[in-house]
Amino acid sequence: MTTASKIEVGTRNSAVPATLDNFRALFNELDKGDLNKLARVYSEDIRFQDPLGPVQGLDELTRYFAGAYANVISCRFEFGEAVVQGEFAAVPWVMYLRHKRIRKGREVLVQGMSHLEIRDNMVCYHRDYFDVGEMLYENLPVVGGVIRWIKDQAG
Repeated sequence: MTTASKIEVGTRNSAVPATLDNFRALFNELDKGDLNKLARVYSEDIRFQDPLGPVQGLDELTRYFAGAYANVISCRFEFGEAVVQGEFAAVPWVMYLRHKRIRKGREVLVQGMSHLEIRDNMVCYHRDYFDVGEMLYENLPVVGGVIRWIKDQAG
């Protein structure tokens, strides 16, 4: 993937490129010890959702990430080109995750996409799309083998 900033479609919103840069930087700096950095990017009324469920508000998002990062050994993202239309952006990414409870701490690659809405230089809506099976289920000891076998048979 490239690290280009964005592809713009429609009208230009000058706050979006800087906010996207802050978003990318945040997710390559974030860990369980510095979740206060979320307030640099997210609005107080942030609406967040990923395949594991929805979250409303910065306090709830901080608690969600505290749980998500509790057993993370390392996590970094490689971001692709963002597609921007007005105050909305779609940002593809690959996450390189090492987690104590997934694959015995070995690295897992997960491809995904973040759909963002930016208002007043802050992300007020963030929805992540990714395959939970790719991240979790395929990497569990017994279940993972079964899921990988099913995917191989289907494809």
